[in-house]
Amino acid sequence: MAGTKITLAVLCLLLISEIGMLMVEAERNDCESKCAFRCSKSWKPKMCHKTCNTCCQRCNDGCVPPGPTANRDVCPCYAQMKTHGNRYKCP
Repeated sequence: MAGTKITLAVLCLLLISEIGMLMVEAERNDCESKCAFRCSKSWKPKMCHKTCNTCCQRCNDGCVPPGPTANRDVCPCYAQMKTHGNRYKCP
């Protein structure tokens, strides 16, 4: 009986961790689509997309400002990231 409870507890923990991994993967995919739109009018789309994805994934909320320009105030985490040269990191 005790062995069954332990096995059930282990299976529950594995299921919870798997769900967490799927949520992280879904958030990454969401960052991809948000950044594709955000960088759609960039003059350097590959660089824009790469930095946007980095910023999106570093922000726990996965927030990317809507639209291809401005609107930084919508996502505070995204908007406050700066480079070593104190310039905005996120496009």
